[in-house]
Amino acid sequence: MKYNAATVEDYINQLPKSRKEPIVKLRQTILKNLPKGFKEQILYGMISYVVPFSTYPDGHHVNPKLPLSFISLASQKNNISLYHSGVYVFPEVLAWFQQEYPKHIKTKLDMGKSCIRFKNMNNIPYDLIGELCQKITVDQFVRSYKDILEK
Repeated sequence: MKYNAATVEDYINQLPKSRKEPIVKLRQTILKNLPKGFKEQILYGMISYVVPFSTYPDGHHVNPKLPLSFISLASQKNNISLYHSGVYVFPEVLAWFQQEYPKHIKTKLDMGKSCIRFKNMNNIPYDLIGELCQKITVDQFVRSYKDILEK
């Protein structure tokens, strides 16, 4: 599902009732735990946490007019999705997350490359997501992104 929202508040106001509380709680978890330097905005029709141009003026290599996205949060048709670019860039963070997940939630982890899907709104490991948000700073993310581009 894509929402036509200019602001985070617009996005949240358009959510169905069943999705509003978990999205708001995930947003609060991210904001509380995300290292300083990331900026919240709507990007690609999702609530996103990006590296601002003031920190990394080159933007995303595919479209330099867009900031470098770190985490995005979306209400999809069948789930809530959390896109975390850090787990794609930092294999040790991915391994940590995959190891910790079963300690928090009994159901199998539903994950793509950087997309963590939550189909059951009652089975979202907010504490684990908070820890995940703390794992990578803006500087670490930008440095790794540049290294990947150079390869």
